[in-house]
Amino acid sequence: MTGDVGVGPHPGPWPDDPRLDPELLADGDRRNVIDRYRYWTVEAIVADLDTRRHGFHVAIENWEHDLNIGTVVRNANAFLAGGVHIVGKRRWNRRGAMVTDRYLHLHHHPTVDEFVVWARGDTRPVIGIDNLPGSVALETAILPERCVLVLGQEGPGLSAAMREVCDQVCSVTQYGSTRSINAGVASGISMYTWLQQHGSQP
Repeated sequence: MTGDVGVGPHPGPWPDDPRLDPELLADGDRRNVIDRYRYWTVEAIVADLDTRRHGFHVAIENWEHDLNIGTVVRNANAFLAGGVHIVGKRRWNRRGAMVTDRYLHLHHHPTVDEFVVWARGDTRPVIGIDNLPGSVALETAILPERCVLVLGQEGPGLSAAMREVCDQVCSVTQYGSTRSINAGVASGISMYTWLQQHGSQP
């Protein structure tokens, strides 16, 4: 793709709309946002998204600073997740999120136990996404409308502690020679599957 991203300064006179950012109106809006949100402040965009977020949340375990978290967060923004939960270490590489974390509600849980306290308190079944023995093929699973989709780290997958608290574990069916797929890719597939069952057209 070539050419400038976004739009230039807004021609005067400027619209009288409190959602608009005077600096963006004056300098142009080069952010990677849909046209509806051109020149809007971040706060106004988040407030508008909050009126129509979906019933699923997504969580990822972060015990070894998993580099896939940025991709999971970016997918969560694209599919309008209700929230994103980091279980384990608080710090994660935000580069892969491409600034989309600004438009989401991110939560941190230092331990699996603390994450489960939140999930049970919010009456959200914990749906693990991992190719474990006994897992249900994601394309045949019935996902709850209110739930949290949990992904493990790249490589080891869901931790033993997280496996024990999952109400259901689903796997992404694969057809090639490798044992697993990238956690960021798996997150996008699982969110899209939820949308196929419960989502509406944007």
